[in-house]
Amino acid sequence: MSKIQVMDELLANKIAAGEVVEKTMNVVKELVENSIDAEATEIKIELVDSGVKEITVSDDGIGMDEEDAILAFERHATSKLKNLDDLFYIESLGFRGEALPSIASVSNVRLKTSNGKTGTLLTLSGGKDLKVERADLQKGTTITVSDLFYNTPVRLKYLKNLYVELANIVEYINKMALSYPNIKFTLINNDKVILKTDGNGDLLKVIYEIYGIDITKKMIPISGENDDYLINGFVSYPEVTKGNRNSITTLVNGRVIKNNELNKCIVDCYHTYIHKGRFPIIILNIEVDPILVDINIHPTKMDIKFSKMDTLKELIIEEITGKLEQINLIPEVTVRDSYSVSEVSRQIHKDDFNIKEEIKEDKAYEELQLDFEVKEEKKEYQSSKEEEEEKEQKIEKPKKEPRIKKMISRGVVLLTYIVAENEDGMYLIDQHAAAERINYEKVLKQMKESKEKTDLLIPMKIELRPDEFILAKDRFEVLEKNGFEVEEFGGNTMIIRSHPSWIPEEKSEDIIRRLIDIIIEKGNFDYDQFIWRMAATTACRMSVMANTYISKEEEDWILENIRYCENPFTCPHGRPTIITYSKYELEKLFKRQLD
Repeated sequence: MSKIQVMDELLANKIAAGEVVEKTMNVVKELVENSIDAEATEIKIELVDSGVKEITVSDDGIGMDEEDAILAFERHATSKLKNLDDLFYIESLGFRGEALPSIASVSNVRLKTSNGKTGTLLTLSGGKDLKVERADLQKGTTITVSDLFYNTPVRLKYLKNLYVELANIVEYINKMALSYPNIKFTLINNDKVILKTDGNGDLLKVIYEIYGIDITKKMIPISGENDDYLINGFVSYPEVTKGNRNSITTLVNGRVIKNNELNKCIVDCYHTYIHKGRFPIIILNIEVDPILVDINIHPTKMDIKFSKMDTLKELIIEEITGKLEQINLIPEVTVRDSYSVSEVSRQIHKDDFNIKEEIKEDKAYEELQLDFEVKEEKKEYQSSKEEEEEKEQKIEKPKKEPRIKKMISRGVVLLTYIVAENEDGMYLIDQHAAAERINYEKVLKQMKESKEKTDLLIPMKIELRPDEFILAKDRFEVLEKNGFEVEEFGGNTMIIRSHPSWIPEEKSEDIIRRLIDIIIEKGNFDYDQFIWRMAATTACRMSVMANTYISKEEEDWILENIRYCENPFTCPHGRPTIITYSKYELEKLFKRQLD
């Protein structure tokens, strides 16, 4: 008997589902793309429990007759490819004919569709037991997918929590709304509207619906073309950045794609404009002859290959860098007048809010010793014994023995590296990396020992994208556990009323916004990793930067405190803080020592 057998259709569909349907977002993606290909002008996505229990996608597209509706659930059945040549000139979003049979094989499906002449209702359970009935003639298609992965429990087990699944769906629908501003999108989860666009074709208005007014005002329109490509869209001012690449939306002929080479090209356009590890907000639509791209390289159709990538990159670099060079990039400071302060106060503190009393009762913030603030009375460095004793008293020395011998500062080179020496040789200390290490260990200690909070006179309002807010809300407890007082403020906005006292007051807004960026990152949330990043981020913002002048006292402060760190040799991110040349090595360089 032959060992090789042809798999039955149901088994083949379940295997295909492993590639096409990994999470609830994949189901939404395939159904929404079908609606767009059906020429829909309005698409409504309704979820129950982030789509795990039920996903319903309704559209007003061209619909199907009964024969096509039945064929749609046959594997490799598609209306978008007729022959081999069509594969090289794909203009539709879907074309494989795998999505619907794959989805149906791992869920219960109900399809109601009408082309205006006939109405059809189909139901399937696990890809089988097909039932066909007549339905009303309302033009369009409504498909409901329920109990996803009910017959593949292993895959169901590996779904993320409901917040992560919902955030993935919202992120995808955001991108589709940006791709098709002429289509009205409505996204609802558990009867709550998360996103609603009006489909009037205004891309800037869609950006407003997703990102809010503050970011919308900081977007720059771009457009350009060459012999092969036409690009248009919006890019953000350099002052508007995110902590990950999720806000870079790239579209090719209306298809949302993820291409690392393209993303790197876009980020490189902001080189020297934004800090490393920060990313701009980009909505870039690329129009190209379909024959110049290959979208048939992955079942999800999210990746893509370009035949003439170099000319595309040249066009993108030219347009984005050209815009950045033309506009005034000096950030505008928002000045709050007395009315705006009282109005914010009224909205946030719905009870009697007395600013004067808050100021009166506000406890003085004790500045961290590690933040380089030299006292006013100490204007010049003196080498007298009395001055040395006074300076020694100001340095908080742990009782433990230092890990590095005492060093004497001899100056700073390149406004970054402290030159020091002792009897063992010469040292070069990176002023930022060393200060960051000192501050990091100080912050970690205070995080463990101090439970004090600093109340904000005017609470900080942070506006997020819908998918970002969902993740932030899921992790409010993490912030509260670490000394933050946080709550919802309507829409996709959160309010910070107080923060832990180890965050320096003058840098609190910058640090808190960076911590929120960490909180809203997708993927499995690691609490220990968050604590490390929170301390490292705070320490970085507290520390003197490279290419910055520091006084002799600050040099001595760094040299003395780095000696007592648990790990004085690297900063929290692993960069070296100090390198040394021994006396022997120096004499060897100058031929004073011969082997």
